[in-house]
Amino acid sequence: MPELPEVEIVRRGLEPVLTGATIVRVEQRRADLRFPFPEGFVQRLEGRTIVSVSRRAKYLLVTLSDETVLIIHLGMSGRLSVAAGGAMRTFGDYVYGTSASEKHDHVALTLSSGTSVIYNDPRRFGFMLLTTARERETHPLFAELGVEPLGNALNAAYLSAKAHGRRTDLKAFLLDQRTIAGLGNIYVSEALHRAEISPRRSAASLAKADGTPTARAERLVPQIRAVLTAAIEAGGSSLRDYRHTDGTSGGFQKEFAVYGRAGEACARPGCGGIIQRLVQSQRATFYCASCQR
Repeated sequence: MPELPEVEIVRRGLEPVLTGATIVRVEQRRADLRFPFPEGFVQRLEGRTIVSVSRRAKYLLVTLSDETVLIIHLGMSGRLSVAAGGAMRTFGDYVYGTSASEKHDHVALTLSSGTSVIYNDPRRFGFMLLTTARERETHPLFAELGVEPLGNALNAAYLSAKAHGRRTDLKAFLLDQRTIAGLGNIYVSEALHRAEISPRRSAASLAKADGTPTARAERLVPQIRAVLTAAIEAGGSSLRDYRHTDGTSGGFQKEFAVYGRAGEACARPGCGGIIQRLVQSQRATFYCASCQR
């Protein structure tokens, strides 16, 4: 499943292609994906101009001129590609799905520019839903989401207030989408290593008795932001289905300090520790017991 950096890369690639274009034609080639398509899906999109392309957590949001919002989730294998003039166009340096079979092309949008945007999803775990700009924040998908990890609302004071008195382990706390929206397993492991914090600590270790931030909270927030930013700049992490336009993998997995490196030496200069793996809340956690305290 694409993580937040991969979804943000797709958003940035789609934005100049979609924004300002009118949807001339919609081809809906099946009745459902993970969920049934909304009633009147085609009619509610055709003839509308695209005002903006944004992201909330791991969801893409396409806002139309009548304030309809198309919600897109890529699921396990969903891919979006752009075709114009018989050639595949890229999202910056990356694109989803250039090698996927056309039999899995489930939705195609034809734009006033002549460009086509195609949604391909072999496993059909992705989905497309509709809401309105006014109802977006109260939509069941978004109503309980926490702050965006790349936004200014995520700071040490926010994190410590959320963590105050919480005895759940720190890893599970950070993966809770009600705390931070879109922060995934890979990037929690990497951020904790950068901040030199053990994932086995309780969430409460981020807050003092009065709820103000500890030094750990002060270290952790900028590292969350830094690891996500680095992943976006590197083109995301290639796990399973995420690939470049030429079929090669995204770049950030080459920079993993701990994720997937169990049994290897810690890369932190002077540490000398060995990366360990444990399972927390049914998710694999990778960390160095020597430098993460």
